[in-house]
Amino acid sequence: MQARVSVTLKSGVLDPQGKAIEGALHSLGHAGVTSVRQGKIFDVTIEGTDRAAAEAELAKVCEALLANTVIEDYAIVIDGNGGAAA
Repeated sequence: MQARVSVTLKSGVLDPQGKAIEGALHSLGHAGVTSVRQGKIFDVTIEGTDRAAAEAELAKVCEALLANTVIEDYAIVIDGNGGAAA
């Protein structure tokens, strides 16, 4: 089973890298971009067919390693068909 975990800074946490990207986009002529927040994507393959068990296991993985839950949120999307997660 394939899963995609997205980790982003919580709302209200300063994002200097996102601000730098936003500034670079403006200097390249993309003035319509009003805000950029950066994050991390993890594509994970997990054994089994039980989506609820897979999501619970991935939540443990996020809490233990992938996300700093003090300043970051995470979202898990599971694709049980074996294809790439959306």
